[in-house]
Amino acid sequence: MNNTNQFDVAIIGGGPAGLSGALVLGRARRSVVVIDEGKARNRVTRETHGFLTRDGVSPSEFRAAAAEQMRQYPSVSLVQDAAVEISGADGAFRIVTASGDAYEAKKLLFAVGKKDRPLDIAGLADAYGRSAFVCPYCDGWELRDQPLAVIASGEGAMHMAKTLAGWTSRYVICTNGPDGLTDELREALAKRDIPLYDAPIERIESKEGMVEQIVLQDGQRLACTGIFFAPALVSGSDLPQSLGCEMTEAGSLVINEFGGTSVPGVFGAGDAATIRYQAIMAASMGSIAAVGINMELLQETWDNA
Repeated sequence: MNNTNQFDVAIIGGGPAGLSGALVLGRARRSVVVIDEGKARNRVTRETHGFLTRDGVSPSEFRAAAAEQMRQYPSVSLVQDAAVEISGADGAFRIVTASGDAYEAKKLLFAVGKKDRPLDIAGLADAYGRSAFVCPYCDGWELRDQPLAVIASGEGAMHMAKTLAGWTSRYVICTNGPDGLTDELREALAKRDIPLYDAPIERIESKEGMVEQIVLQDGQRLACTGIFFAPALVSGSDLPQSLGCEMTEAGSLVINEFGGTSVPGVFGAGDAATIRYQAIMAASMGSIAAVGINMELLQETWDNA
């Protein structure tokens, strides 16, 4: 590690976005510290999908491979710790971690992802990451042609109903209370023989994480082998807001085409800055942000020559 704890760039978050950004910056000969607490949202899943050359690897295997490749770039330091406080401004940021260490950096990249709010349906946590998922593009292939259930309401339910049709025709929609749908949308579901249940969910029954059925409070039991649900998410960290970064209603950082936020010198990438939650997209955003950061640093050096 850099003995002075002074870096060109500090990256908060060591998932696909943060690690991709670190790789690009390391290859650009920038000194980089990646601070990650090791509590990734996707750690509950067994496999990462849709990432070319890495399809099917576990999140831990993905990170281990990334760390191994990063070793050939000595200017990149990986630190397992939690960033708890950030102060300063463009060119002179200071990050303090939970362990009391301090790091200084000219630029910041927030790749903090998002976090799930507590899963308030009994039994859902037992199946999450094994047979209950949030993204058909990530996990639909493994559940293709199987009897599935969608847990969502309103527009989210309709979006998932249309999306999931690409993987199976055997699914039901559970809104876990008032469906939030218009008569027109209910008719659209009925026309396509998609059952709609608005009774609250009593519990989800599974065996070793594999869903067997959903039990509704009205006594109905819906047999299924998999679930897709709409998660309730919040930002993975309050630190961007503490610096004054503009956020969307969904809790995402507002960024420009190169990942720049509303605060000079601060960038965002990955799930922290989008609602399209795919590992390969997060990695792409991290790479783009890294280019944006490096160009700023190059321009500043050029202007000060």
